[in-house]
Amino acid sequence: MIEIIETNSPEETDAIGRKLASQAEPGQVFTLIGDLGVGKTVFTQGFASGLNIDEPICSPTFTIVQVYDSGRLPFYHFDVYRIGDVEEMDEIGYEDYVYGDGVSLIEWANLIEEILPDHYTRITIEKDLEKGFDYRKITIEQI
Repeated sequence: MIEIIETNSPEETDAIGRKLASQAEPGQVFTLIGDLGVGKTVFTQGFASGLNIDEPICSPTFTIVQVYDSGRLPFYHFDVYRIGDVEEMDEIGYEDYVYGDGVSLIEWANLIEEILPDHYTRITIEKDLEKGFDYRKITIEQI
């Protein structure tokens, strides 16, 4: 199943994240793919809000994973942009998170594709400046 959603503001992108997270179940994995500056952080902030997390959300670029326990489910937010080798994921307890009781969202997941679970939701965010500065095409696929 593939769903394509077009948004025209950061608030609309945030709302898509909120909606997906509000329906998330324990053990679900979401991957988030898109170029720098495409709105992954805005989407993730909405996603966290959809899990009833009210603390500030920022990208864990240098820590690789940030854990939020204050919502309706534990939220494991990964940013694997700086991963040099997938073996580094073992060092942070990747499998404990991804196969745990919370919800995982992995930014730049295309860099660790070989260790992703068999089933996950892939979210791709793209810009098209010809359609406007705030335009985003969000593709949601069940893998």
